[in-house]
Amino acid sequence: MKLNKIYSAILLSTLPLTPALAAGLDRSGQSIAAFLQPGNYAEAGISVLDPKVQSNQLKVNDMAEDYYFPSAAIKVQATEHISIGLLYDQPFGAESLYPSNNLVFGANGEATQVEVETHNLSALIGYQPTENWNFYAGPVYQTVKGNVSLRGTAYSLLSGYNIDLKEDDAFGWLAGFAYQIPEIALKTAVTYRSEIKHELDTTETFGFGAIQQPNALTEVVTPQSVNIDFQTGVAANTLAFANIRWVHWDQFAVTPKFLNAASGNNLIDYSDDQWSATVGVGRKFNSHWSGSASVGYDSGAGNPVTTLGPTEGYWSVGLGGQYSPAENYFIQAGVKYFWLGDATARTGTTNVGEFEDNYALGYGLKIGYRF
Repeated sequence: MKLNKIYSAILLSTLPLTPALAAGLDRSGQSIAAFLQPGNYAEAGISVLDPKVQSNQLKVNDMAEDYYFPSAAIKVQATEHISIGLLYDQPFGAESLYPSNNLVFGANGEATQVEVETHNLSALIGYQPTENWNFYAGPVYQTVKGNVSLRGTAYSLLSGYNIDLKEDDAFGWLAGFAYQIPEIALKTAVTYRSEIKHELDTTETFGFGAIQQPNALTEVVTPQSVNIDFQTGVAANTLAFANIRWVHWDQFAVTPKFLNAASGNNLIDYSDDQWSATVGVGRKFNSHWSGSASVGYDSGAGNPVTTLGPTEGYWSVGLGGQYSPAENYFIQAGVKYFWLGDATARTGTTNVGEFEDNYALGYGLKIGYRF
């Protein structure tokens, strides 16, 4: 079961490929695996998610839009004890569009829709006092923007409401530590990310009389989180791995000034924290090919949920494969299937209906290079 560093690194790169679909607005899972690679390392990847979220009760065939998100990372071992890195991802987001001919979620040829987009740039510096320990921390730069339109009888007098949340940037931070025994491919890491507070310039428009409210500020606080990653060699050419993630969604709310004044409700909120876990195995078949298989679970962030994302958690299975033409670079691809949890959609304090038999397919492609 003894593994050299290069072999361990090749196997490790197969593990976190396929994209995530998680509670609340969580997307990327905010992995820092690239920063924990040995030596100098760079990677770039893209993940695509194709969900189907439906309600037979409300005659909604599919309200979830396909989306993709890129990621990239570079890590440099500056000295024997100091490493630096830069990670890019899109940690949170949403993209949904209801059918415009459904009277519950559409009106006058227009439909309920939502688009939320974030970008993260995390800068890390790590200190390795010994071969086994790595302590790291750094600032996180984040941008957020969003647009939401509410249409149909589900929203009563708020049908016709639009909100434009203009892009805002803000800073947070992350910190963590890792412990490894390279000879047996054992590595564990604990990473904390802070919440990040945004104040977004906001324009709200109401359908009744097309009243446009003057610009105001809407507070959006993206949640704090903790990731725990673990892997170890379990047999010749074989690794077992696990990831546990906690995200503090239970106090998350988006409360636009004029919508709240008109209805007393939030635009988006969640009632529970998210817990998710992924476990699996990775195996090297020969000097060029390796692969992985995983099972995942996500608790969701409460039920009933907003009509803008009516699912509660998931179970998933995933497969990944990696081709390494040489020791210093690889190409990786993977697929994951999600059984999305049934949920009750709610607007304000009113339950609108049930969304059931939901699922999603995720695909990923990544290229890694050691230099």
